[in-house]
Amino acid sequence: QVQLVESGGGLVQAGGSLRLSCAASERTFSSYGMGWFRQTPGKERDFVAAISRTGGSTSYADSVKGRFTISRDNAKNTVYLQMNSLKPEDTAVYYCAADYLSFGTSRYEYDYWGQGTQVTVSS
Repeated sequence: QVQLVESGGGLVQAGGSLRLSCAASERTFSSYGMGWFRQTPGKERDFVAAISRTGGSTSYADSVKGRFTISRDNAKNTVYLQMNSLKPEDTAVYYCAADYLSFGTSRYEYDYWGQGTQVTVSS
């Protein structure tokens, strides 16, 4: 069982930046591809970004490409999401997730989820 704990959410003005962190309990953290998803009330949980087990490959949703950067530190069992040039439409609860051996773009591929952290971008 992998436990994931997100942090770093909050309220920021449009154009600002936030960095989300997700700490994993699993000693074999490097066996998991990691992803970030986001969800607003009444909508499905959408893919934001994903990173491979080694960090050598990443993928992004078109809506965040060029503004968000996903990274990981396997020595610290932590994955990050650096969010720059934030827009009001980025407002959502952000979730990190672990995908054993892969790093897909579909939420159905992920095995473990964190509890989420709220990001609110004011205009």
